[in-house]
Amino acid sequence: MFSLILLSAGMSSRFGSPKALAPWGQQPLIAYLLGALVETNLDEIIVVLGADADQLEPFLLKHNKIKVVYNKDYKFGQTSSFKAGLAAVSPGVKAVGLLPVDIPLLKSHTINEIIDELMQDDPLILIPAYQGKKGHPPFFSSKLRMEFLDLPNDAGLNTISRRHENEIRLCDVSDEGVLLSFNTPAEFKTLRNKLT
Repeated sequence: MFSLILLSAGMSSRFGSPKALAPWGQQPLIAYLLGALVETNLDEIIVVLGADADQLEPFLLKHNKIKVVYNKDYKFGQTSSFKAGLAAVSPGVKAVGLLPVDIPLLKSHTINEIIDELMQDDPLILIPAYQGKKGHPPFFSSKLRMEFLDLPNDAGLNTISRRHENEIRLCDVSDEGVLLSFNTPAEFKTLRNKLT
């Protein structure tokens, strides 16, 4: 089994409004992403909400693959949200992916390519790479679960990757979307223009 944690708990302070509700096509970004993710070979998608949870909830897809958790510590940042998601992962999951909600151009088939790679082997950490540059979503073996849960909220998630640097494997993909994220309205507009 493979899970993915979709981080959507942040305060989007640089964006000025919830990133998850930014219009993507005919729907808010979070609805678009969840629609794409349920079509992949993922067994479970855990959506982590925090800031603006009440605004986001109406746009969450109802699907048996999707679980929703609330991170009461969202003000502490991404590590606290990943830990909240990780605590809700089902038993028997082999690896867990991490996807912030601000990676809108990621293609569904890229997730499936990563899962294929995970199934062939059992890497401790697998990171998609486009033209040699690491992107999202990285996948972490469930063997690392306690290491993540033991991280202080003020430590970056990359603490674990640095600790296991020699055990990271890259999965080469042809999808530039693994690299493309946004923080500001101008960056979002640039990414949205790539849709047309």
